Amino acid sequence: MTTTKKKPWLSVRDLALCALFAALLAVCAWMSLRVMEISFTMQTFALFLACGLLGGKRATVACLVYLLLGVVGLPVFSGFQSGAGVLLGVTGGYLLGFIASCLLYWLLTGLLGQKPWVQLLAMLLGLLACYALGTVWFLVVYTKNSGAISLLMVLSKCVFPFILPDLCKIAMAFLLTRRLRRFIPNGIA
Repeated sequence: MTTTKKKPWLSVRDLALCALFAALLAVCAWMSLRVMEISFTMQTFALFLACGLLGGKRATVACLVYLLLGVVGLPVFSGFQSGAGVLLGVTGGYLLGFIASCLLYWLLTGLLGQKPWVQLLAMLLGLLACYALGTVWFLVVYTKNSGAISLLMVLSKCVFPFILPDLCKIAMAFLLTRRLRRFIPNGIA
């Protein structure tokens, strides 16, 4: 009788990389500048660097670890905040949008391959998914807690001021991915 070992879904090395990028997400969250209800942070840079270097699967795990650390009380969110209240607050949808971004990246690169144009497209569409989820979340939570607000007002507060900085962060993440990917063990997953 022969037994075949099943390859684990994530190796110990993969888990270590996920933990490293979860920590990078936290550090990048702490680099923040508060503007109205939303903070300018470097999180989207770390998010798309994780996608580019680790691939969608491991980036998704890194984001989940990051969010779970925050929910259980470690001050990993912007402004050294923590707790489920941050995710349930008006800006929580943008944090949950990180997961959508990673999943979309995973899907697109899985279907279309790891070509540079696919990676860049997946990052850009991931940013749009994050904006969409976060904006809808903001609109619902804000309306429930404070009264009606227009979609244009939410976009003016939460999306328009962030488009150019986020595009710059995607460009930095993409360029770093192209330079550093050979140093990541197991290649892109």
